[in-house]
Amino acid sequence: MVARVAPTVVETHDVHLHYGNKHALKGIDFKAKKNGVTALIGPSGCGKSTFLRCLNRMNDRIPNVKMKGKIDIDGINPYAHKANLMQLRRKVGMVFQRPNPFPMSIYDNIAMAPKMHFGAKGSELDGLVESCLKKAALWDEVKGDIRKTSGLELSGGQQQRLCIARMLAINPSVVLMDEPCSALDPIATAKIEELIVELAKDRTVLVVTHNLQQAARISKDLAFFMLGELIEYGDTEQILETPQKQVTEEYVRGRFG
Repeated sequence: MVARVAPTVVETHDVHLHYGNKHALKGIDFKAKKNGVTALIGPSGCGKSTFLRCLNRMNDRIPNVKMKGKIDIDGINPYAHKANLMQLRRKVGMVFQRPNPFPMSIYDNIAMAPKMHFGAKGSELDGLVESCLKKAALWDEVKGDIRKTSGLELSGGQQQRLCIARMLAINPSVVLMDEPCSALDPIATAKIEELIVELAKDRTVLVVTHNLQQAARISKDLAFFMLGELIEYGDTEQILETPQKQVTEEYVRGRFG
């Protein structure tokens, strides 16, 4: 019996991006399949985070940015004329390097987006908040006082899981994570890694990381960026153990980076 190939959810073709005169991304061709984790690795300043932010148009906030090429996110072209950015934000969730909870209660952090996007209220909203906290492995730690406790009162690891719960409240099919564990201790990191693997059972997750051991633990596919180019992309285990390009081998063996 022929194995079924998972459909492509994220696809880019010949993507270039300039910050003013700096050519930050150079002809990126990339595909991410439905349901699974793809880790983006490479030295600092090589284009990983820039590429991630291209996918949900976060680079639009930076002056003098020019992007060209084709991007498809689960059937949406984010750069189409009159693209619906609200629809894009519902489909593509983002978790940043440092947790950024809103200065409000745990409950309101999660409830804000479904109120705005879907008009959720009452018991429906209460159930959604609880469900998202449980999915983010945070419910048992905070359930006693979620309407009074500010998200800013939580520990760093808890804040990051709160931000993940907040993102899950709009049920995105694609999740982008930009070094979500870099500011966390080993225990909090382990919890986030477990959560990433769980999320990827029914979502496409792209994670920027400098930690090759983390990439090996959480990802099925690996993309190695260098100087704005996608050098090598494929099965994580294969790339880490037997990379095809010399520069990839030098990086994963720790000879630079």
